[in-house]
Amino acid sequence: MYHPRVIRVVFAEDNYLVREGTAALLESVEEIDLVAMATDRDELLAAVAEHQPDAVLTDIRMPPTGTNEGIDAAKQIRAEHPQIGVVVLSQFVEEEYAYDLLKDGAAGLGYLLKERVADIDELVRALEEVSRGGSVLDPKVVEALVAAKDRMASGPLTSLTDREREVLSHMAQGQNNAAIAGSLFLTERAVEKHINSLFHKLGLTEEPDVHRRVMAVLAFLRETDQV
Repeated sequence: MYHPRVIRVVFAEDNYLVREGTAALLESVEEIDLVAMATDRDELLAAVAEHQPDAVLTDIRMPPTGTNEGIDAAKQIRAEHPQIGVVVLSQFVEEEYAYDLLKDGAAGLGYLLKERVADIDELVRALEEVSRGGSVLDPKVVEALVAAKDRMASGPLTSLTDREREVLSHMAQGQNNAAIAGSLFLTERAVEKHINSLFHKLGLTEEPDVHRRVMAVLAFLRETDQV
C-alpha cells in the first residue's frame, strides 16, 4: 500500500491568528508533520537547528524590524542546512524581496503570497518541492519580476553607449573626472563630453552638477541591482 511522504515542517509567523490558523491547516494534512512554530527570526533559527526539518515555512516580515527577517533567515538556513527547503510567505507582491531571496540561486527556495495558504494542496506541493531541492514562485511574483525586467529593458540607460556606461560605472565608484580619465585612458575633456552626453540621455541636463551626478549614479545602481 502506498504511503505519502511525510514532510517535517517548522513554521514561523509573528501574527497569532495567522500562525494558529495556518498551523491548524497544516496539521490537518496527512503529509505534513508540524514539528515546531516560531514567532521571530531567532526562534526560527533555533527551531531549525534543533529539529532539522525537511522544510521551513516563514513569513517575510517578523520582529524585530518587521521588514525582511524571513529573507535573511531563509538565506542563513539554506547556507547552514542546504538539505532544508524554505518557502517564504509575503502579504504583497514585493519583487525586490523576491529578487533578494533568489539572486544567489533558487534551489530549495519558494516565494508565495499569503493568499495561497488557503489552498492547502498548493502549499503542501510547494513545501514538498523545496524539500526536494526544487523552487516555487508565486505566479503573481513572476509577473512582477517580468514587469521589472521589462521596465529595465526600456529604461533610459539602454540608450547609453558602452563608453558612457563605463564612465557612469566609474562615477558610481565615487571617482571624479580626473580619476575617471586616468582609469579609462581618456582626457578629462573627453570624460566631460561623455558625462554631459549621459546626463542629457538621462534627462538630467537642468539639474545642478552635484545633483546630476547623484541621480545618474542612482539610476545606474538601480539597473545593476535588478534581475
